[in-house]
Amino acid sequence: MTLDHIPTVDLDDLRSQNPLERALAAEAVKLGFAHFGLVYVANHRLNPALLDRFYASYQSFSQRPEAHKKSLSRAEQWFQRGWTPPNTEQAVTGGQPDFKECYFMSPTEALPQDKRRYPQLYADNVWPEDALDFRGSFTALSRALQEAGELLLEGAALALGLDDQALRSRVMNGPHVTRALRYLPLAKSQVGTGIVWGEEHTDFNMLTLLPGGRFINPQGDPCPKPDNGSGLHLRTRATEETPGGERVAGVAKPGCIIAQVGQQLEIFSGGCFLATPHEITAPMTPGYSRLSLAHFLHTHTDQVLAPIGALATEAALDAYNPPVLAGTYDIKTLVDIGLAPKSAIDQLGYRHYDRVKKERRRAA
Repeated sequence: MTLDHIPTVDLDDLRSQNPLERALAAEAVKLGFAHFGLVYVANHRLNPALLDRFYASYQSFSQRPEAHKKSLSRAEQWFQRGWTPPNTEQAVTGGQPDFKECYFMSPTEALPQDKRRYPQLYADNVWPEDALDFRGSFTALSRALQEAGELLLEGAALALGLDDQALRSRVMNGPHVTRALRYLPLAKSQVGTGIVWGEEHTDFNMLTLLPGGRFINPQGDPCPKPDNGSGLHLRTRATEETPGGERVAGVAKPGCIIAQVGQQLEIFSGGCFLATPHEITAPMTPGYSRLSLAHFLHTHTDQVLAPIGALATEAALDAYNPPVLAGTYDIKTLVDIGLAPKSAIDQLGYRHYDRVKKERRRAA
């Protein structure tokens, strides 16, 4: 297959009350998510001018002194809110830390019981006081992407032969995050040395939405990509013809955004859908950076991750056993990619080990 075969899902078909139109959208989801792990999304209702305004405000913020940005960094919240410094995160597959800086926020208000159980995952947003346009455009885009993602999950459920709310209901009040990213420019001495902007990995959430990024030239202006090798690339499902999968450039059609499958959705689907392996490659030309925006829909932390309904076949259960709580899955992954400290594992219910040690010391 080639890039031209990646199907487009029209969200107006899913908004329709016409069963045939909804079935058409579901079929596109099925084809795209099963082989590519992604689809193009049309009629998503994101305002292109708002996206341009956001990128301009984020570029302005990224040029601020590092000391100011560090004041908005929250390591104690596992960098799930505010600014993440460069070379902090690393893909689970290992290798070099990602050559980027980020800013995290959430579009939704957390329930009190969720904040109590998972304070880092449901933390309050952190904002610079003097960047109202950055905050406003970021928030508006985040909420629009959340709405589009929830609707797309209805199509995913229909594609799997489930009730149309079977997946959408599982993300209600989840720890959703939207992430602004700035991939850093390479110096001349770094070009061709194997540095990538983001190592190949799969996202650990339910669904990721990407409205398209912006390359920035050395003069600080938006520009076309400096070469064909730079940007987002994905790996398709392995077949007999391509046992290692096929590497495809992830460039959305004009007017569309990209939606890609995360590990949680792959698990719920029993492997029918593919969590998309993808990487972000740096250009072979020095001085170019890239701005990007990614929205991550997450399963609610109290949900159990396991194949659901008729998808829970013997083979699927064997492949995805044992079931795991989504909140536990989130914490373990954040530890693995370097955003949460290894001590976060202690929050998974093993505090009694330390209690026994303390009591033994007191008894001695």
